[in-house]
Amino acid sequence: MKFVFVNAVLLLANAHAFTFSKRFGVRSVALHSTVTEKTDVATETATPRTKEKRKVLTEPNLWEYNFGLQDPKIPLPHGLVQDVSPPETFKVTEEQIRTLEEDGVVLLKGVFDEEWVDYMRKATTYQTENPHFWAFAGTASKLYDYIQRNVWQTNRAFANFYYHSAIGDVLRQCGRTDEIRVSTDLLMVNPNKGFKWHQDNQNGPITTDEGIRFWITMDETPKDYGAPVYLKRSHFNTAVDPEAVFVDINQEGLEEYRDQQLEFRTMPGDMLIWHPRTIHKIDGPEDGIWESYRRVLGGTVAKGGTLYHDKRGTGGVLSDLGKHGLVDGDKLDSPFFPIIYPRPNKHEIAERDAGRVGRNFNDIVSKVGGMITSTSTKKFASFFAVMGSRSK
Repeated sequence: MKFVFVNAVLLLANAHAFTFSKRFGVRSVALHSTVTEKTDVATETATPRTKEKRKVLTEPNLWEYNFGLQDPKIPLPHGLVQDVSPPETFKVTEEQIRTLEEDGVVLLKGVFDEEWVDYMRKATTYQTENPHFWAFAGTASKLYDYIQRNVWQTNRAFANFYYHSAIGDVLRQCGRTDEIRVSTDLLMVNPNKGFKWHQDNQNGPITTDEGIRFWITMDETPKDYGAPVYLKRSHFNTAVDPEAVFVDINQEGLEEYRDQQLEFRTMPGDMLIWHPRTIHKIDGPEDGIWESYRRVLGGTVAKGGTLYHDKRGTGGVLSDLGKHGLVDGDKLDSPFFPIIYPRPNKHEIAERDAGRVGRNFNDIVSKVGGMITSTSTKKFASFFAVMGSRSK
């Protein structure tokens, strides 16, 4: 219970800080991609010496965090013009779509070419060198070297990625839908300790059947760790509570899934897509030290016709902390959940650029208040159990 309260306080502090317009701790920005390769232990003929392992990315100091909107002004790939060029397209085969529907997960190779990968790496480099306060709680928890939810709301480069890349076209095919909206996203750099088996409940204010999960990878997965592992067809299970996060795969009702494990060693530009209820895990290095980068943009999108579901009192509320005015049962139609397929909406873009889309302190107090009620304690305990845990 204490851990739940502490995390709630961090979230409140995170949101409150955003209400200030003051920005401090801005450092120079290097708009280039730097990937540190893992090296072998140095050896000498006579006396072997062990090279000290060092992280490629260290936790920001408190004074280095920034507030408000950020724009690294990175040119779009392929000559695309910001807010003018239509989104790109990418063909997904019927076989790939059926694999997603039947197995609960599919890997699409090479969705984004070298130009897009370079663009995303530059955007990520900017973000980690100019950390946003929205990343404070997750980064301070040591969950990742850097992790920021709804990065599209504050970083224009990531917003442009949604507006102009093929991500919307890919996901609308996978969901067999005519509309795609961003429900919530995460920029994740190096998962220090990995995660135990879990299912995703931070999908925004939507149901699991209304959403599609995605990962876009910017780096090669290390050979010995870091590859996501999924339980094939586990999205069909009826044993795990839909609101649970941590999953004991040895529990009754998961017998037919626990031995059907699919491991994906993703490469730059690949896209992993899965059902929110598909059980999965990721293993980090034993000592939690990443000597190379594992940068991922992930999240959940909503299919056409999705309704807004108020999740206060459950763990799912943590990915819906904006004052958008929607109430339970409304159509999910808001600049807080921007449409990216068939084409972005100019009004929604303008609202984001004006800083009117983001977290709201008063709304967070109302929504996160449910975290400390007795009825939701068990639900949040499941959510926080997965945080900082080691994969098994």
